Amino acid sequence: MYLPYPVIEQLSESQVATWKRHFAGGGHERPRSVEEGIWRRTQDPANAEQSGWTEDASGRRRVVHYRYDYALDYTFPVPRLVLSELYLYVSHTAPADEISAYAQSIRFWLSEGRWKPQQPGVWQRGDLTVTVAEFDVHPQDERADRATPDGYRSLDVRFSSEGYSSPARTLRNLPWDVLAGGIRIKEQRGAPTISDDLTGILDFLPFQVEVGCGTSIEAGIPPLHFLHQVYRVTARKDNTLTQAHAFTLSPQADTLVQELLLDAPAKAEDLTQMFAQCFVAEPTPAHTALKALHDTGYMVGPVITHNFDVLSARAGLPEVFVRRYDQKIPPVPLLDEARSLLVIGLHADRRAVQARARAKGMRIFYVDPEGLMEDGVFKEYPIEGAREGDTVVREAAIPALARLCELLGVKA
Repeated sequence: MYLPYPVIEQLSESQVATWKRHFAGGGHERPRSVEEGIWRRTQDPANAEQSGWTEDASGRRRVVHYRYDYALDYTFPVPRLVLSELYLYVSHTAPADEISAYAQSIRFWLSEGRWKPQQPGVWQRGDLTVTVAEFDVHPQDERADRATPDGYRSLDVRFSSEGYSSPARTLRNLPWDVLAGGIRIKEQRGAPTISDDLTGILDFLPFQVEVGCGTSIEAGIPPLHFLHQVYRVTARKDNTLTQAHAFTLSPQADTLVQELLLDAPAKAEDLTQMFAQCFVAEPTPAHTALKALHDTGYMVGPVITHNFDVLSARAGLPEVFVRRYDQKIPPVPLLDEARSLLVIGLHADRRAVQARARAKGMRIFYVDPEGLMEDGVFKEYPIEGAREGDTVVREAAIPALARLCELLGVKA
């Protein structure tokens, strides 16, 4: 695989302008030309159904961390969106015999994929380098003073382009610092009020807004569990909800490394698809409605967003990004004049902002269908964070916000 790797072969003038205005350069709370993700899956009594935890099998672990840099490329007569740098790290801890068998498979895939050995444990093909290392005790476990189960070993695989060939210590440590924070514990849902529309928010104006992937899905961007399939986080092979699938914890069940070693360019198409879809997406009527509500003063402050599609900003709204792995409590601005927080299409694992808003005395309103259609069947997906005193409107963002504009007499 050679870099820059083309993600979109030809950009229009308007797409180039979008890149330069919203993705390139600094001045943001994070580089918007960078895509990053972390998954850490361990066996624990709290996730026994998905992880296969038992008293006799409790030490398996899989960590995935990726970070990609994107850029415009003018090598050809027309500008292209390209992947300019790649960093992908996979770590397994499992019984020693499984790690040994996995290492043997990796050696076979390296040979089949025609990777050239550079030094012990390091191979190269094109502009990518892959490093493979086995450990009796993982260095990050030593760093954290974390015990390794008897009879278990670890194996790390790190893919990197030249720019990431020696990643900074903070980058190497990041997924392990996240792991040290413990697994995500599912919250017990309270007893929120279910409403047909957002009439109740009229008594708690102005409001601030927090958005999750619901607004992105309405714009045609794949749901987040698409990435679970790309990175083999679970055993999913279809479009059913992530919660229904077991974690990928056995090295032999993990095909991610195999796919990259045998055909990195083909896998790169999967790895870059989410960023490409975010880039080509356009703001929806939901974003237009929020812009109108912001302009008339009913909504205040920036859009608090967990999405890296920049759609709120592209609709003309200020936004602050909070999906940061190095931020346990996002330092987002909750304004004194705001009397409520409107949470749109945000589900399970990003609840710190809502907790802060409640502590501040703000009323919480949710807009979310609390489920989705799969193969013609509606599958429930309840909001975990809803509490007594909150209001849930079971509707998609576009119709719910259009109705709110009608209630307020605002032209969207």
